[in-house]
Order: sequence, then C-alpha cells, then structure tokens
Amino acid sequence: MGHYSIIRLNTDIEGMYDITSKVKECLKQSQVKSGIMVVFTTHTSAAITINENADPDVKSDVMKTLNQKFPKERYHEHMEGNSDAHVKSSLVGPSLSLIIEDGKIILGTWQGIYFMEFDGPRTRTVHVKIMEDK
Repeated sequence: MGHYSIIRLNTDIEGMYDITSKVKECLKQSQVKSGIMVVFTTHTSAAITINENADPDVKSDVMKTLNQKFPKERYHEHMEGNSDAHVKSSLVGPSLSLIIEDGKIILGTWQGIYFMEFDGPRTRTVHVKIMEDK
C-alpha cells in the first residue's frame, strides 16, 4: 500500500526552509510503520536536502557558500536571469529517499529536511510518496 501527499510552500526569499515537521505529518497521516519515503520537488530552481537543524547559522553558511560559488551573473544565456538557481538545483538535487522504521523517519540527531529555494519568492510544491514494506 502507498500514500501520496503534497506539501505547498510560499517562499519569501532565497534560503533553506525546514519542512521536517510537514514531512513527518505526511508519514503520520499515512499510518505506514515500515517502508521508504521519497520527497521530491518538481521545480528546476529549487532542491530538497538534509542538513543540520540545530544551529540556524548552518543554513545561512550553506546559502552563502552556494551564492559565492555560483553567483547571479549577467553573462548567462538563459533569458530569465536565474541560471544560478538552475545550477544550484542540479547540484543539490530535487529529491531524497528516506527510510521509515517503527513509524518514524530515520534521521540523525541533528538532521532536518529542507526545501531549498534558489529563486524566490515563489509558490512551491513538494511531493511525498510513501511505500510500505510488504
């Protein structure tokens, strides 16, 4: 048996948005105790990742580093002017696969699930597919 949910986000700025509680709520609604969860975004200028959720400076450090390595440049050929966002999205990736055991997502002590906005503000969607072990 599987379960499918959509998380809707309104981002106000570029940055990392902690969606851990929203993803956990999808799992709770599914009532799945053991299986695999895929968290995926369909946007080409955003990404999904896991990172530390204890120190908020980690989020700003990650974004600063990505922006230093891949700045907004006017020489890109993409006419929308957001090629840096597409590059960042490709590097970080659009999805995660997570393990579910005993009705919980397996995450490390300091880990959180993040939606990464590289081209905000935007209205975004995150798709969550949960597949139960047989």
